[in-house]
Amino acid sequence: MARINEHYRKLKAGYLFPEIGRRVSKFCAENPQAKVIRLGIGDVTEPLPSAIIAAWHKAVDEMAERKSFRGYGPEQGYDFLRQAIVDNDFSPRGVRIDADEIFISDGSKCDTGNILEIFGADNKVAIVDPVYPVYVDTNVMTGRTGPCDDQGRYAGLVYIPATAANNFVPELPKERVDMIYLCYPNNPTGMVATREQLTRWVEYAKANDAIILFDAAYEAYITDPAIPHSIYEIEGARDVAIEFRSFSKTAGFTGVRCAFTVVPKSLTGTTAGGDRVALHSLWNRRHTTKFNGVSYPVQRAAEAIYSAEGKPQIRSMIDFYLTNARLIREGLESAGITVYGGVNAPYVWVKTPGSESSWDFFDRLLTTAHLVGTPGSGFGASGEGYFRLSAFNSRENVEEAVRRFRKVVG
Repeated sequence: MARINEHYRKLKAGYLFPEIGRRVSKFCAENPQAKVIRLGIGDVTEPLPSAIIAAWHKAVDEMAERKSFRGYGPEQGYDFLRQAIVDNDFSPRGVRIDADEIFISDGSKCDTGNILEIFGADNKVAIVDPVYPVYVDTNVMTGRTGPCDDQGRYAGLVYIPATAANNFVPELPKERVDMIYLCYPNNPTGMVATREQLTRWVEYAKANDAIILFDAAYEAYITDPAIPHSIYEIEGARDVAIEFRSFSKTAGFTGVRCAFTVVPKSLTGTTAGGDRVALHSLWNRRHTTKFNGVSYPVQRAAEAIYSAEGKPQIRSMIDFYLTNARLIREGLESAGITVYGGVNAPYVWVKTPGSESSWDFFDRLLTTAHLVGTPGSGFGASGEGYFRLSAFNSRENVEEAVRRFRKVVG
């Protein structure tokens, strides 16, 4: 008899975004005349920049010729893309990362879940609350937690609230933990971490022999020059942190699928007997065993992000979405709504009116204004009473969404 993984049964009924999709689909089926504007899931809407398309087409043409055809590529990624990442994302910021410390993948969502395979199930994990749901759910799937309580918190995880009361700056854990998830610019709140704040986390990790899992998927949206783009800009972080990066929101690759994870060779974990083991070699073993690499044309397309033609085109796309975020933020603020984020990130974190729950507010926006956002409670207990709006949409839709939103809450 085949036994299931019982840990899956601890998970709440459905992953956040499919549940949103279910409710929206039901509403649209019952109201086919409604023009629904979706500012919920963080999916991009603008077409890929021309430099990326040109590089992609050229690489596809290469695949049509015997002399330039490529089959299996290196699982860790082609050298041309790994070196471009080093030369453009890290070296200009004074960060020493070697090309072979970079692992190209098909998405940072996948990597933040898959990374758990190289860590023991008995590690104590700290989660900032509210949080990107994948961090929590994948820990549940691996058996690192107990059951879920009425607030949606799982036994065995250490939750660190990030709320308006602490200005969305989570405190260091009051107990010793082994692994810490950090995401900056933050999803869902849109807030950023200063150099001083990140330094405290690195110092905590070094003092407690802990590992920071640092999700920097939205670093390209940072406009404040004082805010670090990488955890490795902090002294000592190479010895305590793994960093995840994505081209999804940077270059519109949500449907293309390309990302990378940085695992420094100096980063180690311990065996049950206390021996130190390089995490780089463990991740390399996992990566080469379970992944056959991102396709050659997609990696050439990603390389074009760093080209002389690609850089200004990517900057223009990011600025477009940041302007959308500003319009949402300013439009809601002028209506008396309390909002956070939307300056160095493509998300605006909205306080729901009065004592209205986040899911009730979701339903009210959908049915009365035909608007879709993301209920804050879907990101954790501390997200209750908040609502996330995404800047990923056309300018026309964003401006219309702000007008509709103001009518509902005005």
